[in-house]
Amino acid sequence: MTHIRIATRKSPLALWQAEHVSAELKKLDKNLTTELVKIVTKGDKILDVPLAKVGGKGLFTKEIDEALLDGRADIAVHSMKDVPTQLPEGTNIRALPKREDPKDAIATITGGDMDTLPEGARVGTSSLRRIAQLQAKYPSFKFISIRGNIQTRLSKLGAEVDAVILAAAGVHRMGMADQMHQFIDTDIMLPAVAQGTLGIQTRDTDAEINALVDQLNDSETVIRTRAERAFLARLEGGCQVPIAAYATLEGETLHLKGLVGEVDGSVVLQSEITGPAIDAEKMGIALADELLDAGARSILEKLYATQ
Repeated sequence: MTHIRIATRKSPLALWQAEHVSAELKKLDKNLTTELVKIVTKGDKILDVPLAKVGGKGLFTKEIDEALLDGRADIAVHSMKDVPTQLPEGTNIRALPKREDPKDAIATITGGDMDTLPEGARVGTSSLRRIAQLQAKYPSFKFISIRGNIQTRLSKLGAEVDAVILAAAGVHRMGMADQMHQFIDTDIMLPAVAQGTLGIQTRDTDAEINALVDQLNDSETVIRTRAERAFLARLEGGCQVPIAAYATLEGETLHLKGLVGEVDGSVVLQSEITGPAIDAEKMGIALADELLDAGARSILEKLYATQ
């Protein structure tokens, strides 16, 4: 094995992530060469419709999965918040490198945090998770669906919207953190499941590649991601639903917060659980069950019926 083809989306952030993984792999094997296999996904093509209305899981991964399965690529690099909880048979998320900042970040016309925005401020985001949480705290805000890469969305600030919300991990990776005016604490807004985490997907049968990729795992990130994704899987949620989760690890103790909300913010169900890290997936399932029994089931059923 001297050459690895890496499947990735074409956005500047996705390409940065793929190049980052390439560099990390080359640190492990100085003789390794790589190339990027650039893929356009359904989610990349449909930019004039909110993702929640496009429907379906795997909007940013299906075509990449296909490249891996048909042999055009050897591995794939994903933002884990976009990855469905069910993967194509014969593939797996083999490695989860160290997580970047999981928070959400906001740029505003005022140059201040969300509290400085005027009544009725236009907030640019297509995320139902963000809308549900912010609508509950700022009922006057108007939410404008904006899509595209980080640069495209920031270009709408002032002209089309009064604020733009982005994943902090992306702006850090692209060197654009200085354009943000607030990094929103997770106590104010819970992030998307696995936000800030990269996933490296491989074929089960590629033993040599798997042995190499395995070395990129960060043990803390693996535990936290397992808990959050178990929570999401139990809720049968995709990345375009008002579901949030955030796990933290202190020693061998895992703490997991989870949330399900009505899109209009009228109901936001939130709970948390603490336990041994070895039970990460059990904790995610237990927390999801608690919220389902508390009313999340009816919220999600109603939402899925309209998508």
